[in-house]
Amino acid sequence: MADGTVKQRNMLTGTEVWTVPGRGNRPLSVPTKDPKPITSSGDHCAFCEKRYLETPPEKARLVRQGDGWKILRNVKADQLFATTAEFRRIPNLFEIMSANYWAANYNAHPSSAQHQLMAEYLVTGYDHIMQIMRTKLAASGLSETEIAGLAEDELLSGALGFFYGGHDVIVARRHFIEGATTDDQLASSGTLSPQEHDAYMRMTVDALENLYEINQHVKYVAAFQNWLKPAGASFDHLHKQLVAIDEVPIQISTEIDKLRRDEKIYDDILQVAASRDLVLAQNEHAVAVADFGHRFPTVAVWALGAAKAPWEAPLSVRRSVSDILHAMHAATGAEVPCNEEWYHRPRNSPAPVRWRILLKWRISTLAGFEGGTRIYLNTIDPWGVRDRMIPRLQKLREDGKIANMRIGSECKVDPHLLQG
Repeated sequence: MADGTVKQRNMLTGTEVWTVPGRGNRPLSVPTKDPKPITSSGDHCAFCEKRYLETPPEKARLVRQGDGWKILRNVKADQLFATTAEFRRIPNLFEIMSANYWAANYNAHPSSAQHQLMAEYLVTGYDHIMQIMRTKLAASGLSETEIAGLAEDELLSGALGFFYGGHDVIVARRHFIEGATTDDQLASSGTLSPQEHDAYMRMTVDALENLYEINQHVKYVAAFQNWLKPAGASFDHLHKQLVAIDEVPIQISTEIDKLRRDEKIYDDILQVAASRDLVLAQNEHAVAVADFGHRFPTVAVWALGAAKAPWEAPLSVRRSVSDILHAMHAATGAEVPCNEEWYHRPRNSPAPVRWRILLKWRISTLAGFEGGTRIYLNTIDPWGVRDRMIPRLQKLREDGKIANMRIGSECKVDPHLLQG
């Protein structure tokens, strides 16, 4: 607009966003007041490596093996401290959709193999499971007297969901960066090495595919990451979440309908980003752009080539996506609250929904204006995002902290990059 107001509309969702002059000079984060010295290592929160017994039984862990990685599945209680997990896959103690949800609404119950997994874990992990169940019930509001009055079978019945449920967490090892001295030096996605971030992504994709196999009623698996409490995190400890649900989300359903009417909509989106000089970084199989039409300032990372679900994509594509996403986190900074949202084609769907990951900076609070108009005010427009990110990406590349990639004007984006 003539006064400098920027109005945006998202081409997939229709969301309308305005950026008003004079509101964009706010800091992205608030510095930690009075950071405290770190007095111990590995035990700051329940996700830390010295506190494995404070989370439900693991489904898998990723450990270093020489110069590579190895996944260990269903580690028993007496072996939890035999290796160091760089990343762990554990059930969420408070599921969005619990095992009871699937049983009550779909008569879907654990298989004999899942019963067997629990039986095997109980051999050395009986005390662990009982303690976790008591912790869960206490957090749900039951008194110590009420919990003490429950029969053993009742507690064990509730614990079966740990081996069957569809809400998992992928937890990183570090709470703080290596060598941290104060508790504001948190380890984020961007503080991982590119190799570590790739391992983190592989663990996530492995779990994503696996959760589709819980039962026949799973229609979609939502994958996301909440970083810092303003973005919805319970712990300021790096982790992703995956939730199996019984519906295809409205966002994906709407997108599939749009694809039926316009199969070139993704080409158009990238073309708009390229023509408006919003491309941030690019490598062989992925590209990042300062996106438009979102409630919060957003960076979008797109997988290039043929449209494939994450678990179908070749390892080279997954690594390219990981490297670009890692660079976006590193340039954003560990101090900025943000959400990472994954979008992909539902399993068994023929629709060519493209795998992409949105990184949203949670730097503002929605208020009455947005609620009453459904017009969202962003403090930073897409060019503001670009201008903050490009210099940081260039410095990170110069310092060798991100993988090699083209940045800003070095990038060449055109529709043929989305072809198979």
